[in-house]
Amino acid sequence: MSLSIIAFLVLIAAFAIGSLTSISAGLLALVAAFGIGTLVADLPLKDVIDQFPSALFFILVGATLLFGIVRITGTIDLLAYWAERLAGGRRLLVPVLMFLLTAVLSSAGAFTPAAVAIVAPVALALGGRFGISNLAMGLVVVQGANAGAFSPVNPFGVLSNLMLDEAGAPGDTLKLFIYCFLFNAVLAVIAYAVIQAIANRRDREDDTAAAPSDGSGGSVASPAVAGPATGGVATGGVATAVVPETTTGTAPTKVEVTPMRVLTLIGLVALLVLTTVFGLDVGVASLVIALGLIIVKPSVQKPAIESMPWSAILLVTGIVTYVGVLEAMGALEDLQNGIEGLGSSSVAALVTSYVVGIISAFASTTGTLSVISPIVVPIAGDPLLTAIGVVTAVSISSSVVDTSPMSTSGALLMASAQPKDERMFFRALLLWAIAMIAVVPLGVWLFFVYLGIG
Repeated sequence: MSLSIIAFLVLIAAFAIGSLTSISAGLLALVAAFGIGTLVADLPLKDVIDQFPSALFFILVGATLLFGIVRITGTIDLLAYWAERLAGGRRLLVPVLMFLLTAVLSSAGAFTPAAVAIVAPVALALGGRFGISNLAMGLVVVQGANAGAFSPVNPFGVLSNLMLDEAGAPGDTLKLFIYCFLFNAVLAVIAYAVIQAIANRRDREDDTAAAPSDGSGGSVASPAVAGPATGGVATGGVATAVVPETTTGTAPTKVEVTPMRVLTLIGLVALLVLTTVFGLDVGVASLVIALGLIIVKPSVQKPAIESMPWSAILLVTGIVTYVGVLEAMGALEDLQNGIEGLGSSSVAALVTSYVVGIISAFASTTGTLSVISPIVVPIAGDPLLTAIGVVTAVSISSSVVDTSPMSTSGALLMASAQPKDERMFFRALLLWAIAMIAVVPLGVWLFFVYLGIG
């Protein structure tokens, strides 16, 4: 058995143990990275340590600290109140507004984690007011970020457009953006409809089970407000709705504008400007702004730090470290060589779409697109295929799994969940990402490559 196969099996085992027991899969992967890296792959200890995703760590720490402060100061409640007034009691308008807001931010050049970090806390809080599933709202936000991610000024779009240029199709930049936007918009609608329907059905079952008996074998109808009314994430890994603070159709509870909340809002605007205009790292910018807010109001520091999801941070960074070891030991290169050895460009495009989906679920989408580019360009340049079709299929496959809790966007969603629901939310996001890996690459390959749409 080759070293690469052993390494991949160890990763699968870490996931299995982490899912079936209370042991952190991230801790297992982190320890396994040192074991596999030094004992099996004979890598120097320093090389294994270098695989720790420091950039991702700073993003998670900075963003969760900043938005812990945003939550503690009541700024999220203020934003949710404004959005609720804009929605005007129309529940279906809420996910549409959150999708469009995130899409606009990423289309303007905001790195997708930055867009998710800004919108997700507000979206989940607002969803709670309307009885919308945390998972459904979170998926809508990520799909919104992905919808705008392939604009020419976004890092994702820059990398994909470079592949188009090298494949001889530089004029298809707008097509790539439109195709990816429309796909993510449709997927957001499907995700919201499916997850919210499951959440509503579970809530009805819970209400029926909890209703008192009328003495004749039936049950007395509960006087509770109709609609989702349970909090957090339901057992089985499907997120259900948070108890609405304000029921649909009633006037929203007014949230006052205070000097600290105004200053916090200025900090969020500064985060957007620093990351999009000046290109500053999301994590570093978040830490700088968080420190500024703490200096103004030191009392927010302790609860903000205590509320940070350290177990989720360990989970994500541990697994990403292990994936880095896989790359350092050549396991990912072996995978790439296998793809290049396929005879048919069409089949190679399908396999590549699956590979980028799997890798991107555990690593940076930007990094995945960079690594896979040398493989994609020759496939896209095949005269029997369309370059825009191949690049679109690969681009969508690489980004659609950003809901994975091991990706930055998925990790930020986890950070926005309640601590008591962390493990269930992790499982729900992971199951959705697995479903996306199973279905989307084949679907986009059939549509964009096999049928040659575009």
